[in-house]
Amino acid sequence: MTATPSEIPPLPVHTKLLYSLGSVANAVKQRGLATFLMVFYNQVVGLPPATVAGVLMMALVFDAFVDPLVGQISDNFRSKLGRRHPFMYAAALPVSVAYFLLWNPPGGWSDQAIVGWLVVCLLTVRLFDTFFELPSSALAPELTRNYDERTSLTSMRAFFTVIGGLGMTVAAYQYFLAENPDGSGGILAREGYFAYSVVAALLIFVVILVSTAGTQSRIPYLRAAPTRKITFKAMAREVAHTLNNRAFVIATLTGMFIAVAAGSKNGLEIYFALYFWELTQSQLALLATVGVAGSLGGVAVAPHVARALGKKHGAILMFSSALAVGIAPITLRLVGLMPANGTDLLFAILIGETFLNSGMAVATGVMLFAMVADVVEDAEVKTGRRSEGLLLSADNLFKKVVSGLGVLIAGAVLTWVSFPEGARRGEVSPEILQNMGLIYLPVVTFLYGMGIVCLSLFNIDKAKHEENLRKLDEAGARAEEAGLTEEAGYGTLSGGAPPATSKA
Repeated sequence: MTATPSEIPPLPVHTKLLYSLGSVANAVKQRGLATFLMVFYNQVVGLPPATVAGVLMMALVFDAFVDPLVGQISDNFRSKLGRRHPFMYAAALPVSVAYFLLWNPPGGWSDQAIVGWLVVCLLTVRLFDTFFELPSSALAPELTRNYDERTSLTSMRAFFTVIGGLGMTVAAYQYFLAENPDGSGGILAREGYFAYSVVAALLIFVVILVSTAGTQSRIPYLRAAPTRKITFKAMAREVAHTLNNRAFVIATLTGMFIAVAAGSKNGLEIYFALYFWELTQSQLALLATVGVAGSLGGVAVAPHVARALGKKHGAILMFSSALAVGIAPITLRLVGLMPANGTDLLFAILIGETFLNSGMAVATGVMLFAMVADVVEDAEVKTGRRSEGLLLSADNLFKKVVSGLGVLIAGAVLTWVSFPEGARRGEVSPEILQNMGLIYLPVVTFLYGMGIVCLSLFNIDKAKHEENLRKLDEAGARAEEAGLTEEAGYGTLSGGAPPATSKA
């Protein structure tokens, strides 16, 4: 017998917490790569910035094309553990080991050999992180159909993203990569990365296993994979049919512009902090802590903003405000209106910018992910297929392909301004720093601005989402009466609806 939505038990709080905990694994990995990898392999190991940027872009492109494959396979995978959980369990050990090795390249190797080490470790991290993160993300639309509860669940997941990602960054600055009173140590010293990588790898491993086990009890209520044989050609047709959705295209374009801008920002962020603002590591740690506080505020406020303004208008408000706040300090410095480096007033301004920007950026991200989740039912109404994995993986594909361009932009900026290797705070030419800011500002402003324009065209609101649910429930009831549910692949206790229509 197939479970109707009313027969599915409510999602328990502990399951929500354990599901959301899973975002820590990706956050630790993502923040580590974004914050430290460029400076580690450039300033510590000694590879040219353009080389590191090229490897990072290659890894992102590889990851981008792996995502849809994993997404489509997991959408159609049949096992006693359902569609998603086998991939999630399989990811734990490989991604953890590869992440540890990434930060511990052998000493005495040639640049070419180190580049090979970087490539292999990074591709392995990307591949097996996809095995966990993509199926885990695809669970969100299945765990709850409610428009507002999805935003709350996404907020909870974002909470753990902040705690894991920024929390680990704070720990790195304060403990693993702490700067000694005599100026030794710090993020430019190799020895601290061993302890950091051990703790990060263990955390990733444990979180993946705990989160996956924590959602296993919901497998009977998740959508079962269809019982069918499908050719590659037919699968390609289904992919094209599913992705031919206006809301999906708009959400993807928004994400693509954000990804390019974020790739550029993340690649240069540590350079601005260390050399443009000449911050100490204790100040960097404090800013990261402030970022955690601001991000948690964004997590808390996102559901309220979404309910009051709708997800789209709430995201536009938060997005625009975050952009304005984020570019203000560099803009003011370039026109001579910021306090001098080393002053308390400068640091106070940066604290305020970090708190506000972090909060509004995270609130935006929460609403954007919830909007993409709402595309799942819209696509199902039009195609008759439930394709969470495919939609989320395709969204990731386009983001990751272009985010590689953002990494290249960061490397190109450093190369263009002739940024020196082995640089120390206060010893980089003011002209180089000014040129870095002059190139950075218009690039990120344009890219984020285009993302806001695309976001304004998104066309799924609460009313349309509830209408989609009504259509799917009616189609499910008709199929139940006709005895078609099991044949169509909407398995026992799936709680889902079979095709409402076979035409787009």
